[in-house]
Amino acid sequence: MIARVRAGQPEAYAELVRAHTGIALRAAAALGAGPDAEDVVQQAFVKAYCALGRFRDGAAFRPWLLSIVANETRNTVRAAARRTTLAGREAALVGAEPVIPESADPAVATLETERRAALLAALEKLTEEHRLVVTYRYLLEMDERETAEALGWPRGTVKSRLNRALRRLRRLLPEGGAPA
Repeated sequence: MIARVRAGQPEAYAELVRAHTGIALRAAAALGAGPDAEDVVQQAFVKAYCALGRFRDGAAFRPWLLSIVANETRNTVRAAARRTTLAGREAALVGAEPVIPESADPAVATLETERRAALLAALEKLTEEHRLVVTYRYLLEMDERETAEALGWPRGTVKSRLNRALRRLRRLLPEGGAPA
């Protein structure tokens, strides 16, 4: 598909955008873009399009795009000199991908909502590197290789930072607060 985009086929680029917009929005929201997530993703797609000439043939597009999304999110957050609140992240993540089926038992739904809020609050307390590795690996469901590519870190660094981040999360989360 990248070759078709490079060849100037606009429908191929539209296909690429459609295929990756959901995960890009989740990434921007999870990394702190809050209500600016759509703008961040739009800007990231523009930058990705402009940089397609530097994209390595045979490389995975998703990690490459998500590294652009992460950088654009970081730039947006810094430029605005503000932090997204926990409520803003929760609303953005919930809007991007439903977590609890509508048919769920209300008691189960309440418990899941509380657990998710506790997890997001704990994530806020992690260092940026630890928050990034947990977000990419688990919230965005990227494998270890993709996480390493997206973050520009060696796989060993991903493993060690993820291990440290998970240990810290276990200490921060109340008993039974960790997702099952």
